[in-house]
Formats: sequence, structure tokens, C-alpha cells
Amino acid sequence: MVSKRQWLKIEGAKELFGLGDRATLRQIKAGFRELIKKYHPDLAGEGEENRAKIQEVTEAYQALLSYCESYEFPLIMAESDLEVDDEDWWMNRFGQDPVWGPGQGED
Repeated sequence: MVSKRQWLKIEGAKELFGLGDRATLRQIKAGFRELIKKYHPDLAGEGEENRAKIQEVTEAYQALLSYCESYEFPLIMAESDLEVDDEDWWMNRFGQDPVWGPGQGED
């Protein structure tokens, strides 16, 4: 369970990293790397403002990783899953998903 305070940190991190309503771990890591490079002292120069931004980015990243690490994935198959083939199982779970649903990746 996520507290309101933790959720506010997650929402702030989502905005800081420019993430959508759904994000993969890869997207989170890419957002972190992009911002760290942007504010890194070797590239952006020394300064209190850059140090503060690095700290903000790091705390946001830690909030997102903590949230991802606490997510529990189901590791059991429901009885209803035994009655469908692989394609039907996939469509039942992800068919309406904007990322994984039908027609994605087609031009």
C-alpha cells in the first residue's frame, strides 16, 4: 500500500521525468539518465542549483524504484486461464491496453 505522501512523490517523479500514466522500468531509467546527464557538473558546470537538481532527480528516481520494487506480480494461474489458448489469454489481459492492445506498432 502506498501512502498519500509516497504517491505525491511518485506523481512528482512522473512529471519530472516526463512519463505517461504507464511507464516501463526502461522508460524510468532512461528519464533518470537523461536528467542526470543534463545537470551533471561535468556538463552543466558546478553550482548549487545543479547540485540541488541532481538531488531532486535522484530522490524522484528512488521513489519510482521503491514503488516498482513493492509491486506484487501474480505467480499463480487462475482456473479460467487454463481454458484459453495463449493468444486469448493475452487479449483478455492486455487487449484494451493502449500499449499492448491490437494495432500497436502498425502503420
